[in-house]
Amino acid sequence: MANPSYTVASDNETTADEKVSSPFPDLAIGIDIGTSQCSVAFWNGSRVELLRNTRNQQHMRSYVTFKDEIPASGVSNQLSQEHEMLSGAAIFNMKRLIGRVDTDPIVHASKNLPFLVQTLDIGVRPFIAALVGNVWRSTTPEEALAIFLVELRAMAEIQLKRPIRNVILTVPAAFSRFQLTRIERVCAMAGLHVLRLMPEPTAVALLYAQQQQQNVHDNMGRGNEKTALIFNMGAGYCDVAVTATAGGISQIKALAGITLGGEDLLSNTLLHLLPESRNFFCSGHGIHEIHIMGILRMATQDAINRLSFQNSVQIDIDLGNGVKICKVLERKEFEWVNLKVFEKCENLIKQCLHDAKVYVEDVNDVILVGGCSYIPRIRSLVTGICKRQEVYPGINPLEAAVCGAALEGAVASGISDPFGNLDLLTIQATPLGIGIRTEGDIFVPIILKGATIPARRELTFTTVHDNQTEALILVYEGEGRKVGKTHLIGHFKLIGIPSANKGVPEINICMDIDVSNVLRVLAGIKMPDVQWPVCPLMEVRMPTVDDGHGWCEEALNRTYGSKLDLVTLQKKTHM
Repeated sequence: MANPSYTVASDNETTADEKVSSPFPDLAIGIDIGTSQCSVAFWNGSRVELLRNTRNQQHMRSYVTFKDEIPASGVSNQLSQEHEMLSGAAIFNMKRLIGRVDTDPIVHASKNLPFLVQTLDIGVRPFIAALVGNVWRSTTPEEALAIFLVELRAMAEIQLKRPIRNVILTVPAAFSRFQLTRIERVCAMAGLHVLRLMPEPTAVALLYAQQQQQNVHDNMGRGNEKTALIFNMGAGYCDVAVTATAGGISQIKALAGITLGGEDLLSNTLLHLLPESRNFFCSGHGIHEIHIMGILRMATQDAINRLSFQNSVQIDIDLGNGVKICKVLERKEFEWVNLKVFEKCENLIKQCLHDAKVYVEDVNDVILVGGCSYIPRIRSLVTGICKRQEVYPGINPLEAAVCGAALEGAVASGISDPFGNLDLLTIQATPLGIGIRTEGDIFVPIILKGATIPARRELTFTTVHDNQTEALILVYEGEGRKVGKTHLIGHFKLIGIPSANKGVPEINICMDIDVSNVLRVLAGIKMPDVQWPVCPLMEVRMPTVDDGHGWCEEALNRTYGSKLDLVTLQKKTHM
């Protein structure tokens, strides 16, 4: 059977499918695109089944090559990623780069990857390129990921023998709303409609809920609520969730995530083996430099993998020109080199338990997922904090997220199961607070971190200056007291404030997150002793910023300064 032909739409275009509204009756598949690996699964009528590519692989490498005129990916490409990496033709780590601006430290850290990452440092998308026949072929993280999704879609359609339109996609808990929007845009470029973007720990929690429900059915009894801590660490991101599960219902009590993963472990270890590699590409991104960096990455990654099962590994690398690395790397040495990474993991777990208001003694199960879950230090760290001897054995660390996404795809598609295997529900929580900027660059959260979705909350603010007739509403998400530690996700100007002394007008800002995790911000103006709003209610869907969001805030500050700031009117707080 010939492979179907697909094209990737520009991320500034709208595909023909998007213009047509349809009820989307088909079963949605689950896709877990990891920083290094990807997998696809679906509900086959009785259980979740993972799809395989033409090489009989369930776990495919997340990369795109531009060696030929037609790009290929880890889904269909017959050549290994290692071979392409040595030539500079492979683009990978797309998930870590997507939705980031060129001033982001994660983008700058990616400049040591064996392909071209260039920045203008003005707050726009980074420029990335693959080396094809000694010529740089430019692309974006979004385009590369869309190419990958196109091949995943083609693979799924061939195996399932039907068109694929609807997907449940897993995402890191650390993703900002802007990054989530970019992921949805990428799926649209690949002709896919996202029914739901599922935080990876939430997908794992759904799979865990199904297993607990099945255990109750098997025991013909009534199950009690069980509390589980889910620790997910892959190549690019680290997520932690605390979930309470009973009767097929999983409630996320706390969710947290950071950009931290196997890529950081690899970079730290590589620098330890060859400190000069920090400035390796200063002289240029030639084929020689790319080849050497590719060899270093592969050897370092292999050493880390072997250290999961051995106490030490022998490393022998010939970089040419008389440069060789011959060293025995001990597991304890590897753990010392990455001490700060493990400390951040520990802090994230403790913070999540604190946010969930759960004592470690109340945790029934500890679930480890992601490729880094095989690292002994990670396992001992998590089990030590939770005071457990063993981790939960019923979940495959590399398949848990995609299986949970496939279950959610069946539930969201309205599929019923006579045995109750799909009588499932996940109650999500917000991983970050969402609020606005007030006078003095203070971040005032309106929807608090850990709020149950759907969520709705409002606060009342007032003017800072006398006769202030406009207000600039800057919407942020994150943590911390100052907006500098948060992400700008949107802005709009509120006009029509009656001229009055400062502190008199009452400006109600309401934030609403619906069951689909769509955020809307509503603003209204009232005056004391006046029953009705003085102007129509304003409603804006977030995010409103796009590729220029890095410099958008700076431009707004230059234009308006603090002239249109607000301040909280505490006595008017509403729940």
